Amino acid sequence: MFAHPDDEALLAGGVLARHAASGARTAVVTATWAPGTHRAAELADATAILGAGPPLLLGYADHRIPHSAPGRPRLCDAPPDEVIGLLVGHIRALRPEIVVTHDAYGQLTGHPDHRRTHRLTALAFTASGLEHLYPDAGEPWQPKALYAATHPHSAVADLGPLLAGVDKSVLSVPDGMVDTAVDVRPWLDRKWDAILAHRSEVAKARPLPALLSRLPPEVRARIIGTEYFTAVHRAREPGGRLNRLTAGGGAGAAAGAGASDRTG
Repeated sequence: MFAHPDDEALLAGGVLARHAASGARTAVVTATWAPGTHRAAELADATAILGAGPPLLLGYADHRIPHSAPGRPRLCDAPPDEVIGLLVGHIRALRPEIVVTHDAYGQLTGHPDHRRTHRLTALAFTASGLEHLYPDAGEPWQPKALYAATHPHSAVADLGPLLAGVDKSVLSVPDGMVDTAVDVRPWLDRKWDAILAHRSEVAKARPLPALLSRLPPEVRARIIGTEYFTAVHRAREPGGRLNRLTAGGGAGAAAGAGASDRTG
């Protein structure tokens, strides 16, 4: 569950591609941009490349782009209860084992739509399992884990100067807050193709897809070849084992081989 088209490819494209390749079902819910807009079409191309099926759009307006959803409020202005209800509906329909969203900073640049999506997804994650909340949104379903995509301090040596060069912030987290690092280099070509599917962003000067497209391939691979996550919530399986993003298998679980879990 991400804020904008391209967030899914940049932040979890490798995990989505890896998981889809293993035969598991994945899906992408995107909070902004309405069906029929050019970025919705690009998102559909990206999710097809990643094996995540057609995108599920909440259809709110991007924070700074009113025409992204004509006649709809900005995500940051929409009633929280309304957005949570929509997210709960998708969780109950998809019945995922694991949900992934933005971190509390709103990723490196602190975009307000990212922060809003993090907060509302966390609330929807809990509400989806409670039968007396949003009873019209489907049968209750409680995912086993919620993960936040993030960036540790140690992983922004290349990315930090790149963003600073276009006057964007770099809000990374202490390394100790990252408990899962997934090596997605075996699926890097697919992830990069999904990023390139967001053609309008690649064609601009300041968005991250555009910045990455101007880098030498080896530098780009260093930046996007590992995906980092923090476990916001993990239920314990029988016997006390924690549900992990890296466990693989089952509808909606993510990652697999090539990942390290720092929690032990």
